[in-house]
Amino acid sequence: MAAIVLIHGAYQGGWIWRPTARLLRRQGYDVYAPTLDGCAERAHQLRPGITNHSHAEELASLLEFEDLRDVTLVGTSTGGMVLTRLAELTRERIARLVLADALALMNDERLADIVTRHNPVTNEVGTGPTRDDARDRLFAELDEKTRDWALERYTLHPIAVMHSAVQLDSFWEQSWQARVIWCKHSANPPRAHQERAARKLNADWHELDSGHYPMLQTPAALAKLISN
Repeated sequence: MAAIVLIHGAYQGGWIWRPTARLLRRQGYDVYAPTLDGCAERAHQLRPGITNHSHAEELASLLEFEDLRDVTLVGTSTGGMVLTRLAELTRERIARLVLADALALMNDERLADIVTRHNPVTNEVGTGPTRDDARDRLFAELDEKTRDWALERYTLHPIAVMHSAVQLDSFWEQSWQARVIWCKHSANPPRAHQERAARKLNADWHELDSGHYPMLQTPAALAKLISN
């Protein structure tokens, strides 16, 4: 069956996709949930120079070395910014795009143009919430067990990804088979932003009764939308 590549968002790693990835693998899909450079178990690699572009280039190499074709790319949150660049870099390998409560910026837009961030921890290489802020705001919508599990795993995100403008050559001028999933209880990215992406992509529009982490809150419903 076709491959599915799951791209995580800020302060996360491939770990966040675990429940959804398990369901997709049970259906027979070849599922990849890589951790982006400088994140989660790769946080020891956090350094200057990690950008949205370098994240996309690294995943492009993954697709090439694994010889993945007819790929469904799935991006959530800031992972949508990686997805758009990766898609245009590897156009011949991509079959479908799924934006799951994801950011889909136009060329030269920045994250701050779309959302207001609360990141009291910032240094020269990374940015993110304090543990208290992650517990009480970022992961507040999760049940207690899942929230504690996520708190053990969140890390800072490469600062250039969060501050720099997105650079896209041709993504929005190309035709894609795409699906946009809006999570009803998620404040960011705003619904209007996701509706803009759906219009420009002529994408299917779906709504989930979930917060910003559908891969943890409603994995079965999300897996169904990814695979069908």
